[in-house]
Amino acid sequence: SFLYSRKNLLDAVVFSGGECVMHKNIIPLISEVKKMGFLVKIDTNGSSPEVMQKLINKDLIDYIALDYKAPKSKFEAITQSDLYDPFEKTLDLILQAKIPCEVRTTYHSELLLEDDLETMIQFLQNKNYSGNYYIQYFKNNVETLSKLERSNNKIDCEKLSTPTIKVVLRE
Repeated sequence: SFLYSRKNLLDAVVFSGGECVMHKNIIPLISEVKKMGFLVKIDTNGSSPEVMQKLINKDLIDYIALDYKAPKSKFEAITQSDLYDPFEKTLDLILQAKIPCEVRTTYHSELLLEDDLETMIQFLQNKNYSGNYYIQYFKNNVETLSKLERSNNKIDCEKLSTPTIKVVLRE
């Protein structure tokens, strides 16, 4: 009902939170939002490629922000999950569908090294991703699953950028 009251005032709806595509009714919900005339953006970690494929097939997504947590070698240790392969499959689906998207990583120097970022950028380049790759610093003033010391937030975006991928710092 809120969205009905905001028609012609808002342009788009962002589905985000924990992992929005895990919601059991996400496809009908997004479908309803699209019927109302809104653009739809999804923030995802890529853990549900099957759902993403259905959303793509139904042409329900206008923009995707994909979280790239870590390179394959560190993914399980950092995320405490074995979801790297689904992430990679989701990235492939997005790129094949040519849906406007961004890839982003939350960076903490105790978890990722600059070499890891270089590996991740090379992986994206090998997948033919082009455009902005956003790095956002982990905020140390919040509770997490474990204690992290203050991050050394000194990333050289220009050095990490390639001819096809521009590394952009989001603060």
